[in-house]
Amino acid sequence: MPRIDFENENQRNAFRHTASHILAQAVKRLYPQAKLAIGPAIENGFYYDFDTEAPFNEQDLKAIKAEMRKIVKENLPLERFELPREQAIKLMQDKGEPYKAQLISELPEDSTISFYKQGDFIDLCAGPHVLSTGMVQALELLSCTGAYWKGDACNKVLQRIYGTAFPEPKMLTEHLALLEEAKKRDHRKLGRELDLFDIYEQGPGFPFFLPKGMILRNLLEEFWRTEHLKRGYQEIMSPMMLDEELWHHSGHWDHYKDNMYFTKVDGGDYAIKPMNCPGCMIAYKRRMHSYRDFPQRIAEMGFVHRHELSGTLHGLMRVRCFTQDDAHIFMTPDQIESEVIGVIELIDYIYNLFGFEYHMELSTRPEKAMGTKEQWEISTNALANALSKSNREYKLNEGDGAFYGPKIDFHLRDSLKRTWQCGTIQLDFQMPERFDLTYVDSSGEKLRPVMLHRAVLGSIERFIAILTEHFAGAFPVWLSPEQVRILPITGEHLKYAEEVCAALTDAGFRAHTDERNEKTGFKIREAQLAKVPYMIILGDRETQSKTISVRDRRDGKTTEMNLEDLITKLTKLTNEKSAL
Repeated sequence: MPRIDFENENQRNAFRHTASHILAQAVKRLYPQAKLAIGPAIENGFYYDFDTEAPFNEQDLKAIKAEMRKIVKENLPLERFELPREQAIKLMQDKGEPYKAQLISELPEDSTISFYKQGDFIDLCAGPHVLSTGMVQALELLSCTGAYWKGDACNKVLQRIYGTAFPEPKMLTEHLALLEEAKKRDHRKLGRELDLFDIYEQGPGFPFFLPKGMILRNLLEEFWRTEHLKRGYQEIMSPMMLDEELWHHSGHWDHYKDNMYFTKVDGGDYAIKPMNCPGCMIAYKRRMHSYRDFPQRIAEMGFVHRHELSGTLHGLMRVRCFTQDDAHIFMTPDQIESEVIGVIELIDYIYNLFGFEYHMELSTRPEKAMGTKEQWEISTNALANALSKSNREYKLNEGDGAFYGPKIDFHLRDSLKRTWQCGTIQLDFQMPERFDLTYVDSSGEKLRPVMLHRAVLGSIERFIAILTEHFAGAFPVWLSPEQVRILPITGEHLKYAEEVCAALTDAGFRAHTDERNEKTGFKIREAQLAKVPYMIILGDRETQSKTISVRDRRDGKTTEMNLEDLITKLTKLTNEKSAL
């Protein structure tokens, strides 16, 4: 039997697409009345949507998985065949598959439709697949949830079964172990346990940041501002709500109105901003600019609102209000490459600081786009040239650019090998045109500036969620809301504990004394659960010698030292922004 190269994306997708067909065949064997919808391969697995009378439960999933394994053992070959559109529709109608018939009916009349057959099971499919069901040796069903047909809330809710599959059982075991670890690291769970942030029923999709979470957030924003100031950025803040006409003018109305919130002010129509860009355009236009002003780097921690469907909300990862770490760079055409390289270097520095690996994707013109093809070609080539000059490898992502220009997206990989799209660089010739932005060149002529949109973290909320899961809540010392907890063994040691806490606080560190009348072992366990980097345990010996016993959360080892030595260590870790 041929081997699957699982590092190859096409072969991996074909393998998992086959697994989705095995799932569909198993469901049809056990539940003949179930109607088939769609079943693609996705990152780390696959899913299939079914229209059933009742939701699937845990026992159903066990039975389906057992049937899938039977189909694998049967080693059924996958055979492709084609039919004209009308015959294809009739085949699906005869088989009682209305969703498949609808999909075919939406294709052009002269289309030839492909199907795949495995045993007595036939499915509408463009392919490709592996040769036989027997190649899918290791599979698992993970969950079942509701999903609207075609993602439209006006359509019926279908049952979506998620699964994953690998060529070897060992690979599946490793993946399932990662999923278990991911559950422990779920930022929603840790956010509550560590009292950082939460989302309540009174505001679905609108997160609350609690006192400790605000410390973390403010530290991250302070770091962001420091690094941008070093690189010549100026910061602005634009209003959260602006006249609706502005969004027509910017083009967002045509492309984004379904994701926007609206209100009335003094009888006029206003929109709450889903993006910061138009506000920056207004700020730019406040005065005339010269070519000597360029490049002009304008940064904004902009609070935006977007209407997301309730079914897509997920902790801080997908919310309805968030803070974008935006910046817009205005420049001359000959500055494009150097500015793009500068942003790449900034993003590289920040991601490396947190220990993230990443890859880049260059996304090109989408179907719905503003501007001419010539402008898009010039823009895309400029980004590609910058990537080449910075010696960066990247993947081409055809048709996934923003509506106003091509973009480079940064996909970081966390400690669980999951990827997240955070940073982005988007070249825009359209917005300066729409807002009639100009600058005066060396000959006194008015010209259009070129503009870059860019973000490093993506959004503060989402990046905090990623950091929480990446570090399992055990943030580096410089980011930890509480850096040191002082644990006096008895009340007799409390006075010295207060002196130690005051010295640490005066040195600029976040320290807290646990004054409760509890056993020391209990206090240590609580501090460990709170992910406090260092615990100082004070008893008779330490009080008399004016030393401290410091327990490290990483290995639980306790070291006796002078307080000055700990302050020196904390200072070094903080100044270096160490990942410890």
